[in-house]
Amino acid sequence: MTKMLAIQALCLASTCAFAQSTPQTGGMNPQRMERMAQQLQSRFANANTTHDGKLTREQAAAGMPMVAKHFDEIDSQKLGYVTLPEIAAFMQQRAVAN
Repeated sequence: MTKMLAIQALCLASTCAFAQSTPQTGGMNPQRMERMAQQLQSRFANANTTHDGKLTREQAAAGMPMVAKHFDEIDSQKLGYVTLPEIAAFMQQRAVAN
């Protein structure tokens, strides 16, 4: 599941660049990558009950347990919240390390 979330985050991070270049898909087709990015966005949106684009530790614990588990690592600036791009960057970093 961790690798799936990492792949989703990687897809999300590369979605903007998709039209300009071919993303690293690891052999996955573009439609599947897009679905995975949409799932990650959807999970974030559902967990972000305040709809402010910021996920608190409590929101992460309720809706994105893997993010909650690594909250302090993702919240490197110690602001008390994480954003979708920060989560995507963390997941991408972990995917590269694995």
